[in-house]
Amino acid sequence: MEMKKLFRNLILLDGSENMTPRSGYAVLVEDENIVAVCPDRELNSDGCEIVDLKGQYLLPGLVNLHVHIPAGGKPQKKPMDARKMVKLATANALTRKYMEHVYKVYCRTELFSGVTTFRSVGGVEHYDTWIRDLIRAGKAIGPRILAGNMAISVPGGHMAGSLAYEATSPEEAAAFVRKIAEDRPDLIKLMITGGVLDATVKGEPGALKMSPPIVKAACQEAHRLGFHVAAHVESPEGVRVALENGVDTIEHGAKPNEEILELFREKNAVHVATLSPALPYALFDPSVSHVDEMSQFNGEVVFNGIIECAKQCLAAGIPVGLGTDTGCPYVTHYDMWRELQYFHKCCGVSKTFALYTATRRNAEIAGLGDVTGSIEPGKCADFIVCEKNPLEDLTALRSLSMVVARGKVFREPKVKKMPEVERELDKFL
Repeated sequence: MEMKKLFRNLILLDGSENMTPRSGYAVLVEDENIVAVCPDRELNSDGCEIVDLKGQYLLPGLVNLHVHIPAGGKPQKKPMDARKMVKLATANALTRKYMEHVYKVYCRTELFSGVTTFRSVGGVEHYDTWIRDLIRAGKAIGPRILAGNMAISVPGGHMAGSLAYEATSPEEAAAFVRKIAEDRPDLIKLMITGGVLDATVKGEPGALKMSPPIVKAACQEAHRLGFHVAAHVESPEGVRVALENGVDTIEHGAKPNEEILELFREKNAVHVATLSPALPYALFDPSVSHVDEMSQFNGEVVFNGIIECAKQCLAAGIPVGLGTDTGCPYVTHYDMWRELQYFHKCCGVSKTFALYTATRRNAEIAGLGDVTGSIEPGKCADFIVCEKNPLEDLTALRSLSMVVARGKVFREPKVKKMPEVERELDKFL
């Protein structure tokens, strides 16, 4: 048994929707769990290790709903050939060993940036569940992971042949679901439409690639086996097809109409907004983003579509979560805080609601609302500490003095940052 830890002299932000700073509070942790949250004077410190936070803010660890672990977000001067990169990474024992190292480094980076839980939604082979289990066993440092492993696409579809299998029929799609399930993932990911760089026509990003029967067969088999289904979707047609045929979470999204909003409600589906990957395509100068005029135009269509989808879903009472789509150019493993800032700035939500969404709401969407996402007795001890109040300025989350994950304390966590990424993205805060 580990000694109890008493975190005191702190200002509490508990992760609730209407959270306000509460001074003079203390949090008592035993092993991995929070056992008490109350005014400092009410807690007996006998037998406790005292952690004095010196008046800093303690809040739930962030939950990132959309991560691709093996990519780091480094800017590219030309589109990356994902199929070639994966083939190289899995070519032999040496390259696989290096990929394992990359997985460990990026998961550690996520944790040290304040993300204590994330969903991986498309990775190389079985390595997402591999690192998940390694972290669970205490053999690697990283967040709690809901792992997706390989996704399912179609020939010519998004990430086909790299991070996704290519299904040519409903029967094959169902078979791929069963194949993915062998490694005990936590969800199934579908690539239903193309993306910005897949587009061949200006103004038509997110072209439908996966037929409705294939979507339906994959969803039915996934649900039969007990898995939720997340889907890459970047067009209204794609959103409609996804929802009609059983997808649980729409990743990215597109401008909805009333039919689509009704489908969200009818299917109890969720929109996971990912503003971070679209912003560089839409708003960067092409000399910086290195994309052509068509890709920039389509990037803006997707960016505005995600924003509009989030706004309309929120207005209609449909759950909206947040994820970074880490791995895309300029989207790093240490910048989940930027997604909150974009959500606040572009979708018009308050800073408090943005923080609530990235903590308690995201945990609920991930099916972990009884485990993490808020500072309450009985929840896992997943929290972060920062010097300034993020409800006043979300950039307070940029630099943390402490991360606590499943009760384990990491003081003064540091991550290696890319100066070019910092410089360019800071222009849009």
